[in-house]
Amino acid sequence: MARTRSASPSRRSPTPPASRWRRRLVVFLQLCVGIGVLALGALAIAVYVAMSQLPSFDSLKSSPNGQMIRVHAADGTVIVSMGPSFGEWLPYGQIPKVMRDATVSVEDRRFRSHIGVDPVGVARSVKVRYDRGHWTQGGSTITQQLARTVFLNNQKKFGRKFREAILAFALEWKFSKDQILELYLNKVYYGGGAYGIDAASRKFFGHGADHLSLAEAAVIAGLVKAPSNYSPTADAEAAMGRAGVVLETMQETGAITASEAADADVSGLKLAPEPKQNSVRYFTDWALPQLDTLIDETTEPLEVWTTLDLNMQRQADAAIRANAPAGAQGALVALDRGGEVRAMVGGKDYVSSIYNRATQAVRQPGSAFKLFVYLAALEAGHKPEDSVVDEPVTIQGWSPRNDSRRNSGAVSLRTAFAYSLNTIAAKLGQEVGFNTVADMARRFGITTPVNVHPSMVLGTSEVRVIDMTRAFASVASKGVAVTPYGITRVTANGQTIYTHEVDRSHVLVAPYVAAEMTDLLQTAVNTGTGRAAQIGRPVAGKTGTTSSSKDGWFLGFSSGITTGVWMGRDDAKPIAGLHGGQAPARAWAAFMKPATANRPIEQFDTKVTLPEWQLEPDEESYFGQPDNGQMAVDADGNPIDPGEPPVPTDAQTGDTIPRPDADQPETPAAPPAPPQQMNQDWIDRVTGRNQPRQEQPAGRQPLTRDVPRDRYQDGRYQDGRYQDDRNQDRRYQDDRPNQ
Repeated sequence: MARTRSASPSRRSPTPPASRWRRRLVVFLQLCVGIGVLALGALAIAVYVAMSQLPSFDSLKSSPNGQMIRVHAADGTVIVSMGPSFGEWLPYGQIPKVMRDATVSVEDRRFRSHIGVDPVGVARSVKVRYDRGHWTQGGSTITQQLARTVFLNNQKKFGRKFREAILAFALEWKFSKDQILELYLNKVYYGGGAYGIDAASRKFFGHGADHLSLAEAAVIAGLVKAPSNYSPTADAEAAMGRAGVVLETMQETGAITASEAADADVSGLKLAPEPKQNSVRYFTDWALPQLDTLIDETTEPLEVWTTLDLNMQRQADAAIRANAPAGAQGALVALDRGGEVRAMVGGKDYVSSIYNRATQAVRQPGSAFKLFVYLAALEAGHKPEDSVVDEPVTIQGWSPRNDSRRNSGAVSLRTAFAYSLNTIAAKLGQEVGFNTVADMARRFGITTPVNVHPSMVLGTSEVRVIDMTRAFASVASKGVAVTPYGITRVTANGQTIYTHEVDRSHVLVAPYVAAEMTDLLQTAVNTGTGRAAQIGRPVAGKTGTTSSSKDGWFLGFSSGITTGVWMGRDDAKPIAGLHGGQAPARAWAAFMKPATANRPIEQFDTKVTLPEWQLEPDEESYFGQPDNGQMAVDADGNPIDPGEPPVPTDAQTGDTIPRPDADQPETPAAPPAPPQQMNQDWIDRVTGRNQPRQEQPAGRQPLTRDVPRDRYQDGRYQDGRYQDDRNQDRRYQDDRPNQ
């Protein structure tokens, strides 16, 4: 029997596709809303955390972006600004309305309505990115720019933009719009090292920002977009063109009327001249590194007050440029009586060469180094009137000679110094000891190594111009040490954090030694090798010329100012005609005459005493250097000119024996006296000291001095000195080591 199939229940009709997609959209929207809520919550938390960590308004006002250093000359003039420059802080109410309106119009016209980030600006930035294929507009608001300036950097990365947005929201949450605009206008970078509108106004227009005109405000507001491109000092035309765009934008936003825009004469603005920083930079490059040892402040803006006299600096610059030979460089340092550096020139042109030849270069000083030889001799008991013998001398195989190629016989120390007789300097150095001379140089501030070879008395050790000038200044200061300095005081936020104090407690030599040295230095200028340095008032100084005329020096002092001048080539090649008594002495006079013009004429403690007779001024040289001919020497190493027969002299007096005239009847000629030897017998004959002497150390020759025998007639020898009945002493060379 067939089985009957029961009817199946009715099937559920399939879901329409539209309903399925609608359901998915709802789920997606719900997911987006959830994510959005979470994102907003996370954003709110991030903004809250950022806001809680933001400094207070007063703290933000007092936190500069880097340390600013402004350097002042002695008269207060700002000569150099280093690092970021900040002007005076202007509260919102003191900022000119035209400056506020110009900034808002060109940088963020919806500043008053957004909450830190402008969606319209962001959308516009994305559109430009899509149209041009690269980012050209960031769409940053004033608040975002402030966040970037204070807390971030300028890297174009989305991570930085996200942090910037968080900080912008936090700033808007914590501060009012007026406070944000005040912070922005006082902190944003306007180019040329200027941060804030006051610094920018002073740099570009020479006055504060509290009374900016509409045209000036337009120029400054236009700089923010590209400070390096629109800086008036770099491209005035571009800056004026950008200012015109700012004025048009202000007119569009209703900040100004068309007539006000037309009246703003941007092209007629006068820009403040850039401060001249040519040779002045030699001084600041030397002085400013000293701040590291003087103060500990590394963040607050500093005002550094210096000793530099701008008038003297200009005169020094002109003197070096006008007198330095073609192809040569020059350097000059001028010190006041307390060590204040009034002028410093390290070369002809700082722009072409920043190498400071006044403080960095080391060169041979030539006979200027004789200052230390004569100081040691005077301290040992010599007097300027002492008689010494200028004659050939050989010391340890070295035979110095005078540039005149002749010897002058008995002369005074004053004459020997005035005409820079090398043989006398060598004999003095041998008598007092070359180590003693080196110690004297170091005592007077020579910081470079000083050799103790016999030739060191003629300046073979290299020195710096500033060190040599310091040594002469210490002589001018009556033997009290003078230390050059350039910084008088430093202030930070109006508070003085450093003040220089001059130390006058370090005595180098006795005052009478310094006075006697000044006596010798005066003679060198009045009648000797330094006559070109005369300026119509008392001057004491010394020339220096090295072999082959590679270096020329003149150092001296007058009316409280001590100045050292050097000239030469950086590659140390010879310069034809360069002598210390010529171009360097003329440059010294060209500087010192106007530098001392307003100072009273000061007489030295010892008035100048002229030599008893005149010599032909000689320049310094060394035996054995290249010469026009070959110089022969005798068995003792003393130079002999082979082209000229020896001149006979009397063995007792040293006087020249007259030659018989050619027209007189021939008579048997007396045999010429044998060459004089530098031995003790010869010295005893000349000085009349025939009494027994103490044995001298081998290899050392006592200086020949014409001293009356009765000077020590009744004296006795004690502790290396002869004591006479006048209670005066003279150092005597014994066999003990030099101290």
